[in-house]
Amino acid sequence: MEMLIRARKMSIWCLYRLVLRALPKIFAFSPSLLKTFHRDEHVHPSLTEAAIVGSELPVDILVDIFALLEIPDLVRAGSVCSSWNAAYTSLCSLGMYRWPQAPCLFYTSESDADSVACLYSLTEKRVYKVTLPEPPIRNRYLIGSSYGWLVTADEMSELHMVNPITGEQFALPSVTTIEQVKPIYDDAGAIQEYELSQYYGEEEFSTPQVYALDKLRDTLYVKAFVFSETFSGSWIVVLLHNPIAQLSFAKVGDCSWTWLPPNAYYHDCVYTDGLLFAVTSIGGIDAFDLTGPTISRKVIMDRSKDFIFEQLYLVQAPCGDLLQVWRTQDVVRPAEDEEIFVETRKIMLYNVNVKEKKLVEVNGLQDHVLFLGLSQSFFQSAHEYPQLKTNHVYLTDDDTGFALWKSRHRDVGVFNLENNSMEEIVSPRLWCSWPAPIWITPNLSKVKLRE
Repeated sequence: MEMLIRARKMSIWCLYRLVLRALPKIFAFSPSLLKTFHRDEHVHPSLTEAAIVGSELPVDILVDIFALLEIPDLVRAGSVCSSWNAAYTSLCSLGMYRWPQAPCLFYTSESDADSVACLYSLTEKRVYKVTLPEPPIRNRYLIGSSYGWLVTADEMSELHMVNPITGEQFALPSVTTIEQVKPIYDDAGAIQEYELSQYYGEEEFSTPQVYALDKLRDTLYVKAFVFSETFSGSWIVVLLHNPIAQLSFAKVGDCSWTWLPPNAYYHDCVYTDGLLFAVTSIGGIDAFDLTGPTISRKVIMDRSKDFIFEQLYLVQAPCGDLLQVWRTQDVVRPAEDEEIFVETRKIMLYNVNVKEKKLVEVNGLQDHVLFLGLSQSFFQSAHEYPQLKTNHVYLTDDDTGFALWKSRHRDVGVFNLENNSMEEIVSPRLWCSWPAPIWITPNLSKVKLRE
């Protein structure tokens, strides 16, 4: 039996190497390829050879081989022939694919169709193109990214979750179920405008504002997060929204957003073991238990500064500790006929000492890199991906109110913590300034909707 297991592993490894050598001959991938690829089109001889060998193997063997591939190679492999597609489909549907992926920069380009987006691979230094479902991605706002899912706002200011790799998409609860949003109907009963109330808790600090259907998203949405509930297998979406950066959440399948106990001026969130931790603009940290029948706010740490200047992030370190990250940006004023923009000048890291309720400065990232922006903040090991630069922070633009400056230069790049310098991710810049580029880590995970 041991000899048979060893022989199986050797066969899988040999075929894996054959497949891996062949796949680079196909240069682009898209979920639509699984429906439109024809076996007699654009097939390199080495890939055909691999397909012929692979087609003679049982699907379970092919599944074991495909489980070793990076996602771009996996999607291309699933487009080669019917037996390979069956293995690809089986691998995805069974949730067996667990291979870690390097982050990519997700963006749109003026040279592509409105429904086409680009993924720039930091490890391969190449661009992949994907076709997303309607509505066109160029017409949406990107307000969050976690676990391979994007959260987008369409021209009705409604939210969707979409996986650009699998093409899976579904609607989140209506914008009209957010606490401060009220629909305004015309005589025919159709929504004509939205009214956004200006209050949190019982305090109303201004009169309500009225917005066109496609303009509410400019003001309402700040950032969105997708979190996985490991104990239930479900997903939670946390929405950071105006007025004054409050929090609401919904579990996938919910019909409405749940407004969290009143506080405001939040910047970033982390979710772990049923607890949502949120950092405020003055460095305070609140915790919310989202698992119980009632939700209350617990103050973990009060303010750590008295002024609002930096953009703050909350991220869980590889060791499990919470870190606050302070990103300082300066306004750049170019020529008179050009829009002003911001550039990152300094990044500070602080370990959160929960017991003593204080911050302890951290000197560098050691052998890790950090990703910040509209996506969920996260670490990545430079040992796993040596193409990434140790002790650097990979940045995208998420400056407050940046949706109101759609054509301006974006604060995107790789920041060196040793000398506070910024370098380009790729030159020349490939992306449109709007929707703004965002980090995404490709993932084949599926969402099971609750009934």
